[in-house]
Amino acid sequence: MSGGLRAALAAGRFALTAELGPPRGADAEEVTRKAGLLAGRVDAVNVTDNQGARVRMSSLGGAVLAGRAGMSAVMQLTCRDRNRMAMQSDLLAAGALDVPHVLLLTGDHPRFGDHPESRPVFDVDGVQAIRIARTLRDDGVLMSGEPLSARPGWLIGAVENPFAPPTRFRARRLAKKVAAGAEFVQTQYVFDIGQLRRWAAELVELGVPERCAVLPGVGPIRSLRMLEFLRTGVPGIWVPPEVEKRLRGVPPGRVAEEGVRLCVETLQQLTEIPGVSGAHVMAFGFERGVPEILDRAGFAPVPCETDRPVAATGR
Repeated sequence: MSGGLRAALAAGRFALTAELGPPRGADAEEVTRKAGLLAGRVDAVNVTDNQGARVRMSSLGGAVLAGRAGMSAVMQLTCRDRNRMAMQSDLLAAGALDVPHVLLLTGDHPRFGDHPESRPVFDVDGVQAIRIARTLRDDGVLMSGEPLSARPGWLIGAVENPFAPPTRFRARRLAKKVAAGAEFVQTQYVFDIGQLRRWAAELVELGVPERCAVLPGVGPIRSLRMLEFLRTGVPGIWVPPEVEKRLRGVPPGRVAEEGVRLCVETLQQLTEIPGVSGAHVMAFGFERGVPEILDRAGFAPVPCETDRPVAATGR
């Protein structure tokens, strides 16, 4: 298996993950193809769960296919589409199928997606879902109190947005997720390094990085249309005026290159911030560009390591 987030964090390396969007169809080859583009360059791939509230192949299916293709997978699970029974069932299935990491998040409301008439579930929120996962793994019991016949062994992840208002509460919000059981966190896109430094400093004061690996999210803005969407269509994303000015200040044919250059610079700066353990590269639909971005940022191919879930009986 190429890479391994658990192994990278245990070794103290600057860990790299990237997003792998599953197809809108029953196409296993599409997952295999994208995994091949990222193999040897990142420690794990995140298989998203109906990202943007738009229906795609399930994250569990995508994670299993990515694993078969040699990639260590992070299976995302949202609370939007599952009550607590379905959440526990999918988590147990992930454990049985050797998915090495799970990431729990609340999820976007269906009204923003391609089935706006769909009824959301939201039986639990992201923090409660993390606690459910930790209880299954560490205590070996369901929420009902009934014991499991075998415990899963995945690493537990969470998400956070350092730039969503009110920003003064974001570090403490992540601390709650860590207390619930999160062992790594990936953030929304980072375009303001100054604000990220302040957030990371608050995390250090709270002792969060000692218990939870922090992987800020980065990605290239490859068009002015994408810039406008990020500025106005995605709650909580902050694009500083200087970044917008920089992208609008180049000829239209050079926006994509300037966006990649900005992403490379951000990645390089992340390696110097105390409390940051790695980076999460989000290039949805542009997986082929991730190796070049990492090359230009100075990241060598990742070591090949086995990243199997640790049996809970050995904890």
